[in-house]
Amino acid sequence: MTKADLARAIYERHGGISFQDCQRVIDLIFATIKGRLLAGDRVRIVGFGALEIVERQSRRGRNPATGASIDLPARRAIVFRPSRTTKSV
Repeated sequence: MTKADLARAIYERHGGISFQDCQRVIDLIFATIKGRLLAGDRVRIVGFGALEIVERQSRRGRNPATGASIDLPARRAIVFRPSRTTKSV
């Protein structure tokens, strides 16, 4: 599913606002989520799940093509944890 698909679903369901306004709403929602994650906050969507940024430690890995050992640097990653209601679907 894409942002355009989400905007189309809102447009078809609501009908009172234009498709372009629906796209702007979707963009605003994602920008807000991104901003909160970058600020270090956890984003919880009731009935869906939670997003947060975690610190991954550096580790040893393998190049799958050659099998050579490589060092993977520490990094930040986004983690999604589904809610109980989402898990049961």
